[in-house]
Amino acid sequence: MFGKILIANRGEIAVRVARTCRVMGIRTAAVYSEADRGALHTREADEAVLVGPAEAARSYLDGDALIAAAKRTGADAVHPGYGFLSQNADFAEAVARAGLAFIGPPAAVHRMLGDKQGARRLMAAAGVPVVPGYDGDDQSDAKLLAAARSVGFPVILKPSRGGGGKGMHVVRAADDFASALAASRREARAAFGDDRMVLERYVERSRHVEVQVLADTHGGLVHLFERECSIQRRHQKVVEETPSPALTPDRRAALWAAGVAAARAAGYVNAGTVEFLLAPDGAFYFLEVNTRLQVEHPVTEAVTGLDLVRLQILVAAGKPLPFRPDEVRPQGHALECRLYAEDPDHDDRPAPGRVLLYAPPEGPGVRFDSGIALGSEVTVHYDPLLAKLVTWGRDRAEALQRMRAALRRTVVLGVTTNLARLQAIADHPAFEAGDLHTGFIEQHLAGHRAPSEPPAEAVAAALAAVRLSRGAAGSPEATAPDPWETLGAWGRDGS
Repeated sequence: MFGKILIANRGEIAVRVARTCRVMGIRTAAVYSEADRGALHTREADEAVLVGPAEAARSYLDGDALIAAAKRTGADAVHPGYGFLSQNADFAEAVARAGLAFIGPPAAVHRMLGDKQGARRLMAAAGVPVVPGYDGDDQSDAKLLAAARSVGFPVILKPSRGGGGKGMHVVRAADDFASALAASRREARAAFGDDRMVLERYVERSRHVEVQVLADTHGGLVHLFERECSIQRRHQKVVEETPSPALTPDRRAALWAAGVAAARAAGYVNAGTVEFLLAPDGAFYFLEVNTRLQVEHPVTEAVTGLDLVRLQILVAAGKPLPFRPDEVRPQGHALECRLYAEDPDHDDRPAPGRVLLYAPPEGPGVRFDSGIALGSEVTVHYDPLLAKLVTWGRDRAEALQRMRAALRRTVVLGVTTNLARLQAIADHPAFEAGDLHTGFIEQHLAGHRAPSEPPAEAVAAALAAVRLSRGAAGSPEATAPDPWETLGAWGRDGS
């Protein structure tokens, strides 16, 4: 087993990885930029190393600096978290070349699945259904337009490299195709250095459903059921849950089998997610494989009792999976809401600032994975995700009831957040009914506005006065409890 792991990330996921390592008795080294000096994730690790200035390209995206930090701290493995270099084949290769273990798939798998053209072809050959579309080598404007006409409008253009919704454009008519293609290519070149396109039929009112897979180096390969991630804004997930309320038992079993087939075709190792589009008629189609831990992994943990970060570490250390596929059975239902420092009233633009008051919710079936504390500075340099609120219930109704109550108890002041939007989603009758699709926010909450509030400074001062008057004690920087230190007998990873 590893003696020390370098966590090549920041924020919520770095805190998350550090806490699992602590439970496993593994020491950790955090990295930080000048903008993150003193951030929560640096205090959760056993030591922290400065790797560069605020700009991500010169700190968290500087693979050489990260590997140097690993060597300087005596780490023997690197956990990339998600985002940044987590799906970068060159970084995974460089980590291995430096004699360190990369906690994720090998570079060859990243390269194979990081290219949407190649991934589509691989999945089609393996019998995994793909969305009707075009993934050919002829990338001329005329060929792509002819393919769009053949597939039938509307279509969606996707950069072959990259992800996160960047460069994706829905085109509803041939007259709009040329301008959309030019925009997609321009954005793809800027974000990924590659302007090759994949074209697919755009399925209206589709759902986004994915399968969690896990594979070891001994031939063990399992799925850990599905997650529904249909509530999105700008192709970015906002609310996730498991199990999906849309699937029949037969469709669910077929989806799991397709996820396993996709992973097997790629020779997958470690944790990954096979993503599918679910059409209104029940048909599903392969979208892509995320070759890393997903942001939404806690809902899978909530219904299985497994710690996916722990399992990632065990696999990377050469251990076989500690269970057979039939030994893990989901229990209950789980929901996750992503809390962002962004302004839904102004096109979801990032909302930097200082956290003046912070009160995470607690209670039965509630988990709060956070990267902030009282006084944290939220900057414009990184993804605005602050925390993830997860609730579990014996069924969807109970999980939703707990989510609504937990959202009402969540307090973050000093920065604008999407909390009011999350409350509106959870309270909406269509969400309660499970009537979900990727255009849910545009359909149901296009005119939603957050309620007006008094100045955050005034609220913070008033609540601080109340706490003082009650003789409140404790750390000035409250943090969420460690879910893996409070699970007790529920943990089932067998190690």
